[in-house]
Amino acid sequence: MRREAGEPNIGAMTGLAPASPARLDRPVLGRMRATHSYWAVLGAIFVCFFLAALLPNTAWALSLVVLIQSVTLLVAIWTAGWGMTERAVPFVIAAGAGVAAVIDIFWQGEALTAALGIAAGLLTITIAYVVARGAIAQHEVNSRSVAGAICVYMLFGMLFMFLYGVLAALGHGPFFAQGMDGTRPLRLYFSYVTLATLGYGDYTPAGNLGHALAVLEALIGQLYLVTVVAVVVTRLAGPGRKMFAREKEE
Repeated sequence: MRREAGEPNIGAMTGLAPASPARLDRPVLGRMRATHSYWAVLGAIFVCFFLAALLPNTAWALSLVVLIQSVTLLVAIWTAGWGMTERAVPFVIAAGAGVAAVIDIFWQGEALTAALGIAAGLLTITIAYVVARGAIAQHEVNSRSVAGAICVYMLFGMLFMFLYGVLAALGHGPFFAQGMDGTRPLRLYFSYVTLATLGYGDYTPAGNLGHALAVLEALIGQLYLVTVVAVVVTRLAGPGRKMFAREKEE
């Protein structure tokens, strides 16, 4: 896409290579990678979401969620079009977490299960970083940028779910004021209710650290929607408004 006069060179500012233009003669998967289409990544994130929400609160279920997260990270790396140097660390994280998840399915232990909980949070952060950086590398706002923004928003809820799980496992008392630590599906529910600031009030954290994390998640959820998502949607609609204004002037 040609850059108009006076428009800042985002590539020079960020140091990221621009996304390659998609050619119609390429295979579908090739076009998805060339255009940084994050809809496949978003679909994988929703698979993780429903697995965490519907599977029982068992060690093998956590292993399966971590395994799907590892695959999601690999899909995100491929979609972002990173080179060997850039994808080395994320690839090692995905491979290590995937191997640990497979081992935990057949040989379960408290230490390995706790390590998987930490790995799940690390995977969530890494996926968000890969998606965000890849979306910035497009140097333009389009439907794929919207998909990337939604991916990051969904990952915030997953990240805090794992953080609440760590607090529940390491805390001396129950995590919720209702006198229980809650299951993983319940913590997922609490996380997204807090992220969306629905304020049902049926579950509330008991400790000060739990209160602080819940407030932080609510602030992130609101600020992300009114800043990042709002800017992306506004810029996506910008060309249409400019065309309408020119037609009106003519």
